[in-house]
Amino acid sequence: MSLFGGTTFGGARPLGGATGSTFGSTTPSAPAASSTAGSSAEKDIEISQPPTDGVSSLSWSPTADFLAASCWDNNVRIYGIESNGSSAPKASYAHQGPVLDVTWSKDGNKILSCGADKAARLYDVTSGQQQQVAAHDAPIRNLRWIDQNGGILATGSWDKTVKYWDLRSPQPIATAQLAERCYSMDFAWPYLIVACAERKIQVFDLSQNPSNAIMTIDSPLKWQTRCVAAFQRQDPPGSPIPPPGYAVGSVEGRVAIQYIKEENKNLNFSFKCHRKDGPTARDPQQLYPVNAISFHPIHGTFSTAGGDGGLSFWDKDSKTRLKTFESKPAPISCTAFNRNGTIFAYAASYDWHKGWQGAPAPNTPQNIYLHGCKDEEVKRRPKK
Repeated sequence: MSLFGGTTFGGARPLGGATGSTFGSTTPSAPAASSTAGSSAEKDIEISQPPTDGVSSLSWSPTADFLAASCWDNNVRIYGIESNGSSAPKASYAHQGPVLDVTWSKDGNKILSCGADKAARLYDVTSGQQQQVAAHDAPIRNLRWIDQNGGILATGSWDKTVKYWDLRSPQPIATAQLAERCYSMDFAWPYLIVACAERKIQVFDLSQNPSNAIMTIDSPLKWQTRCVAAFQRQDPPGSPIPPPGYAVGSVEGRVAIQYIKEENKNLNFSFKCHRKDGPTARDPQQLYPVNAISFHPIHGTFSTAGGDGGLSFWDKDSKTRLKTFESKPAPISCTAFNRNGTIFAYAASYDWHKGWQGAPAPNTPQNIYLHGCKDEEVKRRPKK
């Protein structure tokens, strides 16, 4: 059974009407704040009025430079980003528990989010109205918008299911049973990749049967999965279609590149990252979780972000590190490229890898930064 076939904030009302709310001043922030890698003269820009608690996910509008941030303080915040990098808060809306993920509809008119309140919510950016659109029996860890048949929402939960929702109906149109709890999920047509507890990874072909996985494997990495990201790339028309696959990151500072089709499995590999040497040669390396992997929408290169406060850009095809950022004093919890890959957003925020015992004091700053991407940082290199 197949359920799938093959703007800016428009409207008369400004973002943040009715049940949504504007927050803080709408005056754009000055492009200032913090250092990045490469050269000491470079500065990444800090978002104005950042969240007051941990940032769990970042997502850009597919039609304009608006950035949504989901947060542990139960709120989703939306920021407008100007061409000079300055930012202004535009709106916010609330869940009844920590918000764990956020995404946009393809037309840029809807923001969708999910969290520990076991609900997914939709925020209409043209009217400012919000509503619940999905529910599970346990917290919803991830959601993705599938631009088929008028738009389908996929939600992955700790109740060990993925549910598919037509937003016109209060009941899911299909449900997939998972091998374990959903820890991370991503999508690139037609494949939905779900990373589960106990190192299970499942792949669903949505053009065939979204309820049954075409593949269930143990992660090639030995320790708990932290994140998964589907390959993304936009080649010129007429170019060969690159083979589909995904990158998976684990808690022990390692990333695996995995291809879905059998004929490409010889290209699979893994590499170490987000590790620090001990104080002396006799001390073991300190290993940090890989919290986020984001693929560049045009070039297909990708970023990794870790609990060590580090960020790097990579080219999987040439197996090359393209850029290393200067480390932040806090973990990097989430990352996202904008629609054309010219801006890279990342949050320096507690990532919970040390549990509640390692949580920072209340009101500790949570920062979101914007990095302007240069071609040499994100373009693929010739294969070695």
